[in-house]
Amino acid sequence: MASSRKVHIVGGGLAGSEAAWQLASADVAVVLHEMRPVRGTEAHLTESLAELVCSNSFRSDDAQNNAVGVLHEEMRRAGSLIMRAADAHKLPAGGALAVDRHGFSAAVQETLLAHPLVTLAREEVAGLPPDDWDSTIIATGPLTSPALAGALAKVTGEESLAFFDAIAPIVHHDSIDQAIAWKQSRYDKTGPGGGNADYINCPLDKEQYDGFVAGLLAGDKTEFKQWEASTPYFQGCQPIEIIAASGPQSLRFGPMKPVGLRDPRTGTRPWAVVQLRQDNALGTLWNIVGFQTKLKHAEQGRLFRTIPGLRNAEFARLGGLHRNTFLNSPRLLDGTLRLKALPRLRFAGQITGCEGYVESAAVGLLAGRFAAAELRGEQPSVPPGTTAMGALLHHITVGADAATFQPMNVNFGLFPPIDGSFRGKERKQAMAVRALDDFDRWLT
Repeated sequence: MASSRKVHIVGGGLAGSEAAWQLASADVAVVLHEMRPVRGTEAHLTESLAELVCSNSFRSDDAQNNAVGVLHEEMRRAGSLIMRAADAHKLPAGGALAVDRHGFSAAVQETLLAHPLVTLAREEVAGLPPDDWDSTIIATGPLTSPALAGALAKVTGEESLAFFDAIAPIVHHDSIDQAIAWKQSRYDKTGPGGGNADYINCPLDKEQYDGFVAGLLAGDKTEFKQWEASTPYFQGCQPIEIIAASGPQSLRFGPMKPVGLRDPRTGTRPWAVVQLRQDNALGTLWNIVGFQTKLKHAEQGRLFRTIPGLRNAEFARLGGLHRNTFLNSPRLLDGTLRLKALPRLRFAGQITGCEGYVESAAVGLLAGRFAAAELRGEQPSVPPGTTAMGALLHHITVGADAATFQPMNVNFGLFPPIDGSFRGKERKQAMAVRALDDFDRWLT
């Protein structure tokens, strides 16, 4: 029987959409407030719910050896709408789960709008939610509107932290020179779609690589405003020119690493490689993997066309840079994601200080379940810290040092140690098995 009370969700990204689905699935009415297209952001291109604004990859889908793969599987077992849509619109991507971004967001939106307990309100919540919204989830993501961010800063008594996130360019497939580039997954690894040649690879020799790095370092870049100058980048989304500045070989050990790849023209491993990953179901658009950048658009076009295979590249989207904000969650939130200073407000997604599509959606899943439990008069049940969801929740609410808190992807370093003399891959596999076993017990 549906609850007579409503939960308001502010923000229709991955976290807000997942929270709405979990609540509606628990027979709780939801009003989902999304400010687009009434008010846009620096990064979104559409008004669709759950729009993917950066990469189209959900990263590794390996639930035996990778923490994000474990998180994927936990979400599937918890009835995640985000994972259902991702699985339905997956693209070839080696061992990763990449999706057709438009098909994915359309599926999420259509499913939510078809549910009788979900109402979509296209409006900006400009300030704190009204007092009569006694249960609210704020899932406005890293691009929270200035009015709401300012109101939250007043309530918490401190300013939100901030960092910059950079977006990778997207290239039209038919503009890539296939006589130079070739298809291969690293180590010929088979991915979720069954293929082992899911990436397009553009090889560089040492001279070409050195010239590319020099061009990156000398290129015309977006300038910071004075108040932005001290804002740190999130480690996982550093612009390539920031990586290059850390050392001349840094890109060869990062997004341009050639290991596990062989140029079929020479039969040898190149000095460096630029990889492109399919970005839509038609295979007409491919994004340059790891090439987030703050180069100005004209400079991007000039420099990226010096990459072998991309001389005549046509760009569907060039890279960009936007400011992200997040709460100091270990200081401000309780163990079920409520704001200590105003418990009727619960937070979800990247604004809590998690990083990544899947992590954001997972925190949205938990926020929705916690809110549903409260409406039933129950104490919300927190997943064990041995699970991927529990480890992530513990880190952003109590585990991290509030004085140095920074956004974090899920990783096995957040999990508690496991008993036994496991080493390397065996240890990760044992932690993955424990996580899924404990998650199943939590679900029941």
